[in-house]
Amino acid sequence: MPIKPSTPSSVLLVCLGNICRSPTAEEVLRQQAAIAGISLKVDSAGTGNWHIGHAPDERSQRHAKAHGYNLSKLVARQIKPQDFYDFDLILAMDEQNLKDLQAIKSKLTDDKPLARLALFSEEDPTFGGDDVPDPYHGDSDEFEAVIERVESGAKAWVDSWLVH
Repeated sequence: MPIKPSTPSSVLLVCLGNICRSPTAEEVLRQQAAIAGISLKVDSAGTGNWHIGHAPDERSQRHAKAHGYNLSKLVARQIKPQDFYDFDLILAMDEQNLKDLQAIKSKLTDDKPLARLALFSEEDPTFGGDDVPDPYHGDSDEFEAVIERVESGAKAWVDSWLVH
């Protein structure tokens, strides 16, 4: 299926610590784009620096694996100003992440093109406008909810990039 000219070539997914939501979304979006035939550079990062260099949370890895996603090779990192130049689209997992990203972007004053910012659920007809809740302090149900919302959101973005 053809893709729209406005389809990004690179997407960065951002949550707070980059060990639960955004690495899950990174792998889900990577797989869904590949299945749709979209060549897409996908990465993830966190707004915080607590988990830099760590693998995704074991619970996230376990739930992702049960749904066919392998997060084991991903490594947490913190967002950096260069990301706003290196990516076409940066998707925030929740409103607070989006506000933090907007604050960073507003300090970049040169005239180079910068990534578009959006909420991960922006295109999603099921969860549109909702945060992907942080499961870090939650139980198994919260991690399953992340998978459900991330799969739905990633599919919505991929669908929005295809010419139907």
